Amino acid sequence: MSSQTTVSIPIVPTANNREHAVSKERAIGEFSGLVGQSTAVSLLGGAIATNRIAPAYLFAGVDGVGKTLAARTFIAQLFDTHNLTNHPDLLWVEPTYLDRGELVNQSELAHSEVKPKSPPQIRIEQIRVVTQFLSCRALTAPSKVVVIQDADRMAASAANALLKTLEEPTSGSIILISSQPQKLLPTIASRCQAIPFHRLNGSNMIRVLERLGNAEITNDRAVVALAAGSPGQAIAHYNQLQTMPKVLVEQLELPPTNALNAMRLAKEIDTMLDFERQLWLLDYLQHLWWRSLGNTNWIEKLEAAKAALLKMASSRLVWEVLLLGN
Repeated sequence: MSSQTTVSIPIVPTANNREHAVSKERAIGEFSGLVGQSTAVSLLGGAIATNRIAPAYLFAGVDGVGKTLAARTFIAQLFDTHNLTNHPDLLWVEPTYLDRGELVNQSELAHSEVKPKSPPQIRIEQIRVVTQFLSCRALTAPSKVVVIQDADRMAASAANALLKTLEEPTSGSIILISSQPQKLLPTIASRCQAIPFHRLNGSNMIRVLERLGNAEITNDRAVVALAAGSPGQAIAHYNQLQTMPKVLVEQLELPPTNALNAMRLAKEIDTMLDFERQLWLLDYLQHLWWRSLGNTNWIEKLEAAKAALLKMASSRLVWEVLLLGN
């Protein structure tokens, strides 16, 4: 494996249409909605205050900690407007599914009952649109901006095409958002200014969840533990919990104590829950049972059950083995 080449990132003053310079304090203040990300706020606020915008950024960190919010706030300041809907100088790209020859954004299927057979990707056709978009001058903003959500989902051909775009001067900036930056081509990552995003501590988690109107989530210790410092993930896990049969969850607060109950629960789980919800339930039970029992043996059994499910073993048999304690 070849060593990674370090590339100097040119950060140049941006032609700006604001009448007055923005102080760093004011620029940072615009990020008040972003909690627990002081490094990211300082870097982005400083760039706005000095009008020194990098040609490419990599917003890297776990999902649900504010990367997308930071991108929107940064662009709003750069464009000097909070109305980014259908802005002619902003292009937002996300992974797509291929459905009957048409590209469908992953967000369009997020709440759909349609279950795609393959994971979404950033495709070369989308990167060609990015390249074309950046080849033209900005219409109303100081410069154009492209945001690529879940950039680590780029297909190989798309990544190579993006690398060529990054190597050439353009009329704007590219923001890559990724929860798994290690999956990006090193040559792409090295051409971006890294903006790190971190997991939140307990008090900041509570602060964000309360601000978003989700204070009740903080009462479920297993969900909070499963979220591991990500308010967005806490909300997603809590919403997932609400889709689970309440009676079933209540019966699984502790492992069953007799074989009859174990066999019955295994059958109900196999019948009532699809594959994805069974995987989620195993993760949830790890935190729930650990908090109740503090027994590492159950953690190991739950991990083994998850591994067996992922290998497409019979789900009912997997749950029987787990709940019988064999």
